[in-house]
Amino acid sequence: MDLLANLNQQQFQAVTAPPGQVLVLAGPGSGKTRVLTRRIAYLIREMGVPAYHILAVTFTNKAAQEMESRVSSLVEGNLEGIWLGTFHAMCARLLHREAQLLPFKSNFVIFDEDDQETLVKQALKELNIDDKLSKPGSILNKISTAKNNLILAEEYPSGNYREEIVSRVYKLYQAKLIKNNAVDFDDLLLWTVKLLAENKDVRDAYSHRFEHVLVDEFQDTNLAQYELLKLLASHHGNIFVVGDEDQSIYRWRGADYRNVLRFEQDYPACRTILLEQNYRSTQTVLDAARAVIDANTHRTPKALFTERGVGEKITLFEANDDRAEADYVVENIFQAIQSRKAKGSDFAVMYRTNAQSRLLEEACMRAGLPYRILGAQRFYGRREVKDMIAYLRLVQNPADELSLGRVINVPTRGIGDKTMEVLRQVARAAGKTPGDVLLELGELREKSPHFARFSNRAGLLLSDFGSLLSKWLKGKETHSVSQVFDAIIKDIRFREYIEDDHEFGESRWENVQELRRQAFEFNEKELSDYLQRLALVSDQDTLPEKQDAPLLLTLHAAKGLEFDTVFIVGLDEGLLPHARSRDEPEEMSEERRLFYVGVTRAKNHLHLVRAEQRTSFGAFEFNRPSQFLDSIPEELISRQGARIARGSKSRLDAYSGWSLPTPSGSNGESHARILEPKYKAGMRVKHESWGEGLVVDVRIQDNEERLDVFFDSVGFKRLLASLAKLEILNKSQ
Repeated sequence: MDLLANLNQQQFQAVTAPPGQVLVLAGPGSGKTRVLTRRIAYLIREMGVPAYHILAVTFTNKAAQEMESRVSSLVEGNLEGIWLGTFHAMCARLLHREAQLLPFKSNFVIFDEDDQETLVKQALKELNIDDKLSKPGSILNKISTAKNNLILAEEYPSGNYREEIVSRVYKLYQAKLIKNNAVDFDDLLLWTVKLLAENKDVRDAYSHRFEHVLVDEFQDTNLAQYELLKLLASHHGNIFVVGDEDQSIYRWRGADYRNVLRFEQDYPACRTILLEQNYRSTQTVLDAARAVIDANTHRTPKALFTERGVGEKITLFEANDDRAEADYVVENIFQAIQSRKAKGSDFAVMYRTNAQSRLLEEACMRAGLPYRILGAQRFYGRREVKDMIAYLRLVQNPADELSLGRVINVPTRGIGDKTMEVLRQVARAAGKTPGDVLLELGELREKSPHFARFSNRAGLLLSDFGSLLSKWLKGKETHSVSQVFDAIIKDIRFREYIEDDHEFGESRWENVQELRRQAFEFNEKELSDYLQRLALVSDQDTLPEKQDAPLLLTLHAAKGLEFDTVFIVGLDEGLLPHARSRDEPEEMSEERRLFYVGVTRAKNHLHLVRAEQRTSFGAFEFNRPSQFLDSIPEELISRQGARIARGSKSRLDAYSGWSLPTPSGSNGESHARILEPKYKAGMRVKHESWGEGLVVDVRIQDNEERLDVFFDSVGFKRLLASLAKLEILNKSQ
């Protein structure tokens, strides 16, 4: 394949840039992945750089896999020795290799957010600090921020009471991580930077090896990642970064768009290339996006353009309330699918906060519309999945006290909290970990010097579990990951335990089977590789792709995705932009970038949706339109919907006033008349084919009475009353 085929002039300049420092500022939909993958292939095929000497990093496993797949096809599989993956995966790999220089062993495990918060709670309890006044989540966020800024526990400032609390908890939290032979996500970066900065031989080895360092989504890097890149590129000085400060939306987790400015300052000879041609969206969408983002400062302006044509105007729909807002979205999607003008996966519905998904989900269920949701409870957060992962982590690292505490009585085997506390005391007295004591009990049973510290029954139960753990540890050395997985399942009778849950047992066991299927993919690798993959998975990595259904997701989860039609809901002051950004210029700029990212996900159709009023703890609150809407030129917008008439109208009156978009050529006004409904929510009705059901919702649209009915036989159905011929069974309702 010709590596330079189908590249525009700016892409060509980036792919063929001479060695040195290159900053590629890539607008949305401008082909940055194409540039990055072809750059890697160009280095290998045209510049003769061995893949072994290339490091390429990005932020999600999904992006890394796509990048590797594309490059592999370009260079005909000649990628032996390349380091291509996420920042955290690369760091974990390096730390495993250099563990002899670190305070933890090479079989360390990576604690997830739940584990981290558990450690913080333990630290607060041991320090006699009230966790109602000092919230564990808040403290953990401050610790994370400190690590992202390369501030160690002993360096954390303590100039006031709050800082003193965080400082004390940080020190104990970090000590507990080391005791558990564990690291958290931020440690992967922090320890790697510390290792390279303080060990010249190690730094020289890696910086000599990596002749070329390439970075995707550079605007999302934090200070630790930026310093890491500088250390790894310190010898050859060849660093190629691709990003867009306008799409930096993760400030809350440490991302700093100012790294783009730092790059230009630290590498004054860098070559800056703008990618401005968009291959995704219509010009109308791009013009709206530019009008929004141009209000931000400290950025490089980009003249986004496309050859896809002007496209349709952007629809701005103002609903009477948040329920009507959700119904408008679902009704539009439902009708497009029913008329076969689109398929479900063409649509995405985006919102600022997870809580906004509830009404959308309810509207989907009322309409009988299947949907996918991103950012809800993740697969890896389900109880049975976390239990199984904890077992595997314990086999990988018997010092992992959190995993031990989670599974030692799952399934129930009679080992309670009191026995666990004695086990911890015995371990502390012996200068060992609870896992060490368990393994000794498993081997020696009553002959162990520790056995007498427990009741005879507790000692035998602990010995039995220790024997199992010892068996699994030995099996790990000679068996594949899936074989170890199966041995645990069999030995603890996990399937019987799962399926004893009569209501959800089948689906829970299916989740365990999905985890088992993934284990097979790592049969040629180590258990540590499998656990690392599980620990570093992101929401986008678990995006369900098989179901042809609309996707509901937060704006933060939208980056990197694209859809034919995008609905952005909740465009009200206080929601988007969020209320907490009101007095913070940097926060407001990030909210604007967040909206910009959402807008630029749309290929052809963009719907901006808001509600005149929203429910709040049972009452209605009126909203002002988002200030971001004022940035969009009026000629790009088609306004639709009906505003609520403030005053004496009831909610039913108000709700019945909104209409679907008017046909092309109309004046955009709603002509719906208020119609006295025949049916009411709560009525029992009977259908000729579906039998009896319950009326869940009634509304008037386009002078038609529309019903949502839950039928005992077939579930939810959305009906036109004039056609359904329903018999009312209880008019008294």
